[in-house]
Amino acid sequence: MLLSMQLLPSVPDGTARIARAAFRRGNPYVLLRDKLGAVFADVDFADLYPKLGQPAYAPWRLALVTLMQFREGLSDRQAADAVRGRIDWKYLLALDLSDAGFDFSVLCEFRARLLQHEATERLLARLLDAAREGGLLKAHGRSRTDSTHVLAAVRTLNRLELVGETMRAALNAIAVAAPDWLRAIAPLDWHERYDRRVEDMRLPETSPKREAYAVQVGTDGFVLLDALDRAGAPADAAALPEVAVMRRVWSRHFERDKAEADGGSAGEPAGGRVRMRPVQGRGPADRVESPYDIDARFRSKHATRWTDYMVHLTETCDEDMPRLVVHADTTPANMHEAERTAAIHDALVAKGLAPSEHLVDSAYVSAGHLVAARTQHGIDLVGPGRPNVSWQSRSGGDAFTLADFMVDWDRKAVRCPEGKESGLWTSNAKHRGPGSIIHVQFRASDCRPCPSRDRCTRARSKYQGRVLAVMPQPEHEALAAARGREGTAEGKRLYAQRNGIEGTLSQGVCAFGLRRARYRGLPKVGLQHVATAAALNLDRIAA
Repeated sequence: MLLSMQLLPSVPDGTARIARAAFRRGNPYVLLRDKLGAVFADVDFADLYPKLGQPAYAPWRLALVTLMQFREGLSDRQAADAVRGRIDWKYLLALDLSDAGFDFSVLCEFRARLLQHEATERLLARLLDAAREGGLLKAHGRSRTDSTHVLAAVRTLNRLELVGETMRAALNAIAVAAPDWLRAIAPLDWHERYDRRVEDMRLPETSPKREAYAVQVGTDGFVLLDALDRAGAPADAAALPEVAVMRRVWSRHFERDKAEADGGSAGEPAGGRVRMRPVQGRGPADRVESPYDIDARFRSKHATRWTDYMVHLTETCDEDMPRLVVHADTTPANMHEAERTAAIHDALVAKGLAPSEHLVDSAYVSAGHLVAARTQHGIDLVGPGRPNVSWQSRSGGDAFTLADFMVDWDRKAVRCPEGKESGLWTSNAKHRGPGSIIHVQFRASDCRPCPSRDRCTRARSKYQGRVLAVMPQPEHEALAAARGREGTAEGKRLYAQRNGIEGTLSQGVCAFGLRRARYRGLPKVGLQHVATAAALNLDRIAA
């Protein structure tokens, strides 16, 4: 489709007259149009369309419809009907009352263009630009971040269901790409085993029968994979993504006895007898949990277990400004929050919205993050440091912790509470930078007769003194300062403002469906969360 660049139209007189008569007490979309204008423009999406082809529906309108669709939880068909039938939508989109709108499939095509060109962030970025131009957003303020889990649009499968459904998904894909070839190599009993979804079948109940069924599925899978690897197999079938997923699943869950003959008879795989591998827990990190969404991952956090994604929302929390979501970051569920701290800061800097203070919980904080945020971006990362788990810190103040020792960085020496200096200072040269540790050891001759030995070390040998693990100076001082601020009244007052992000997550879950993915795959789920963040902002700006 060709994008025809046009000036943004004003609201038709007839639409404006009817809208103001119908909404005498105000309407969010009418207010948004009056205060922020159209928000988007065709030029914002010009690079998504070719220079030749049929004229396309105005993308600035499709962007607004997408945000309103996510604000109200509508399907594509319902959103297209709202464009045709609702006066407030027509007012925001500057449409005549008689405008017939568009076919609902246009919305799917528009999202596909955003994904293809990695332009999903524009839905949120342009709205933030409009808010900034309207004086509702400022840079270098205060922000806060937290995350919640997201359930993927797939069933949670146990191990037996996973292998069976993976086999069925591969057969269905091959049946479309190379039906004649599959018909020639597939035994008749495959139809009985794989014609229906696994959850619609009555699986064996006893352990021996379940194991036999799994081995049968594994044998069938190896027969199929061996056939795809032979000369003469259709190349397009072997290159299918469903086949690649099947290879990953089979390599994790099945193994063949290589001691037997390489050649297999008809219906039997080459390479020997098939058996299931021992249960290996939920790792590794790239384990496939469903053949229909290979980006979904398993995670256990506290008492919650889920298979799917995590979304991290960052919003402003300045006292004199509305709380606007400035960034939405979607990751697989097994990616820890600490792995996203730097990425969130980089994204905020790129948007020109880097905060002066960033409030987070302990999952996002480490000594390295405290230093990097300050030195690289000038951000004061505010959050509780990771707790010290040594027995000294859990003694209730009766024992000497690292905070009780004085570190002289210039002399590379540490003085203990009893006034003795360390004897050995060792840094691991092979692990410089983040994660490096300095080992400090005190002399046994000083620690052995020390009257406070029981409060300092539990070393059984009388020839061993107290040993400390000290981070490099920038990380050590940053973490000490963060822990010191936690105990002050000002620090507690500042960090208490982080709790507001919990309300945003609750609003996103209860009113915007934040915790359930509408699509499959990380890019599409990420688009959903960016659009949801923008829809949250629409709601808050209107309020």
